[in-house]
Amino acid sequence: MTLLGEEILRFLEASKRGSADAAQIAAHVGARSADDEQTNYEIQQLVSLGLLREESGRYSVTEDARLVLSGPRDLTLYTRPGCHLCDMAKAKILPLLRTYGASLREVNIDEDQVLRVRYDVEVPVLFLGARKVAKFYVDMEQLERQLARIEA
Repeated sequence: MTLLGEEILRFLEASKRGSADAAQIAAHVGARSADDEQTNYEIQQLVSLGLLREESGRYSVTEDARLVLSGPRDLTLYTRPGCHLCDMAKAKILPLLRTYGASLREVNIDEDQVLRVRYDVEVPVLFLGARKVAKFYVDMEQLERQLARIEA
């Protein structure tokens, strides 16, 4: 991904509205007429990669983009309500957050059609940064080793 693409994604992720049109994106990245074409090209590239979604002329980041932007200590747990395995995984993970300076973001797959199709029968699914590290069951020893490696 280009620096411009990353800047676009970070801008949209931080946006209070959660979305922006192409002109707002171009204004944020400082595009001036000739650069507008490059910005529009980059937006279309991000859409084709599945990192942006376009609805009614407005763009917002996808969950895939959030993973790309996540840091090495960012844990993302894909769950659904009523999933006892998800509840168990979260309970096991929470004590590690402070120990390793990690953060946890829990995402309900039923609120996103793409995620529901992708992870329907696999939850819980855990990502460390942009890498999938577990599904169904979280091996806590392995997760601790992975977090400790980041510390080193």
